[in-house]
Amino acid sequence: MNLLILSVGTRNKLVRYFRKTFEGTGRIVATDASPLAPALYEADQHYIVPSILDTGYLEYIFQICRKEHIDGVLSLIDPELSLLAENAEAFRAVGIMTLCSSSQLCELSLDKMEMFRWLTDHRYLCAKSWNEPEGFYKSLDEGEVFWPVFVKPVRGSASLRISKAVDRDMLDMLFSGEENLMIQEYMDGAEIGVDAYVDMISGETVSVFTKKKLKMRAGETDKSVSFKDPLLFTLIECFLKETGFRGPVDIDIFDINGRYYISEVNPRFGGGYPHAHEAGCDHTKLILNNLLGLANPPRIGEYEENIYMMKYNEVLIKRGLD
Repeated sequence: MNLLILSVGTRNKLVRYFRKTFEGTGRIVATDASPLAPALYEADQHYIVPSILDTGYLEYIFQICRKEHIDGVLSLIDPELSLLAENAEAFRAVGIMTLCSSSQLCELSLDKMEMFRWLTDHRYLCAKSWNEPEGFYKSLDEGEVFWPVFVKPVRGSASLRISKAVDRDMLDMLFSGEENLMIQEYMDGAEIGVDAYVDMISGETVSVFTKKKLKMRAGETDKSVSFKDPLLFTLIECFLKETGFRGPVDIDIFDINGRYYISEVNPRFGGGYPHAHEAGCDHTKLILNNLLGLANPPRIGEYEENIYMMKYNEVLIKRGLD
C-alpha cells in the first residue's frame, strides 16, 4: 500500500508517523510546490509539483500516482481538499482512495458563513456571525452582541488576515479595505482542539481525541493538554454523523461556562495532530487499515489524559536540493 501526501509543507512529524506505520507494507510519497518544504525529505520519495492553481496540476499528480503505484491520496492544506474531492471518482477509477470528505463538505468548511448557517439551522451552539456591518450593527443595538468582535475572510485558513475590532471606526475601516469579510462574535472561553477520524469504509466515527489549548502560535496549537468528557465525545459523534464528514477531521471548539460551541471545522489533519498520536490515537494506522479494505472498530476516547504537548522549533540542513 503506497500513500501520496500532497502539500506537506512543514508537517515533518506527520510524514514520519506515516513512514513508521507503512514500513514493510508500503511507501510514503510526498509533494509540495516548494523545494524548501522540509517535510518532503522525510518521505520515501518526493516530488516538486506546480501550484494547485496550475491548469496541469491534476494531471501531474496522476502521473506521480501511476509511476509510484499509489493506493491512497490525501492533502494537508484546505484549498486542495475540494480539488481532491471533486476528482474522487477519477482517482477511484484507477484504484486510488481519496482520504477526504465530499466536495460539498470541503466547501462548507471553507465558507465560514455557510458553516455558521448550517450549525445554526441544525441547533448547534456556535459564534454569532454576520457577512455585512449593517446586520451586525442592528444586533449590537439590540444587545445581542458586544465589542470586541473578530473580522475575518469568509473563506480563509490558518488564521490569516484575522483582526479584532473594538469599535465602529475600526470595523468600518476593515470593511472598506477588503472584500468578502465577515464579523464573528468574540468567544470568551477555553479553546479546545479535536482530532477525529471517520472511517472511510464504515462511515462511523472511530476515533476522537480532545485537548485543551493552553497557548496558540501562528494559528496553530503551541501547547495543549489532553482531557476527556463523555458529553463532548457525544457532541462530536453526533456532529460528524449528521454532516457526513469522512477521514481525518480537525475541529475547534470553545467551552463557555460548561457549554460547547463549535467554531471551525477542517476536514484534514490538524497541525496539533502529533499530540493525539503520541497520546494513543494513531490515525495513520486507521488510514492504512482502510487502504487494506478493513473497517476500523470504534475506539472513542481511548487515549491517555493529562498528556501535555509543547511545540519547539527544529531545523533541517540539506546540501543542495533535487
